[in-house]
Amino acid sequence: MIKLGLTGGVATGKSAVAAMLAARKIPVLDTDELARRFTQPGQPALQQITARFGPGMLDEAGALRRGELAARVFANVDERRQLEEILHPLIRSAWLRQLVDWRDTGEPIGCVVIPLLYETRCETEFDAVICTGCSAGTQQERLRQRGWSAEQIAGRLAAQLPLRTKLERADFVIWTEGSLATTEAQLDEVLRKLDPAARRVA
Repeated sequence: MIKLGLTGGVATGKSAVAAMLAARKIPVLDTDELARRFTQPGQPALQQITARFGPGMLDEAGALRRGELAARVFANVDERRQLEEILHPLIRSAWLRQLVDWRDTGEPIGCVVIPLLYETRCETEFDAVICTGCSAGTQQERLRQRGWSAEQIAGRLAAQLPLRTKLERADFVIWTEGSLATTEAQLDEVLRKLDPAARRVA
């Protein structure tokens, strides 16, 4: 089985490429979804977060105030590292198990979406890494369209490796400035280079 990692900066098109892979019947696991799963009410990780960051991180229903936690940790490097120490081991164990399951069920290729793939030094777990990219101007405009402030954008970008570094280290780059059709054509070319049999269009 080809183990494929998908990474890139925030708002560079990872989710769009992941959806395209899923449309081609390639199984995809998004580590952001794992993070949300592990911080649901009743999960041990949420209890650890509350113990570390205080009960104010929960709303009246006992759910995590994600926006408030994000604002706090992206403004404080030490607190961000403390949150990562809680979540990253759980997330890594989960996607490693998923890769084994895909292999055991005979999947020809499986993809894990990891925004911090290089930051967490897990690139060696994959046979190939795709990095999505776009210009800095496009990236910031996409984030502004999400309602992010200049401060939020700066904090999130500072928490990741520079996009240029990720692009240089990746095996394949998909540039998402153009249309979705252009992005899909780039993805299909990557899949052809990886393994013609892996391109299973629905």
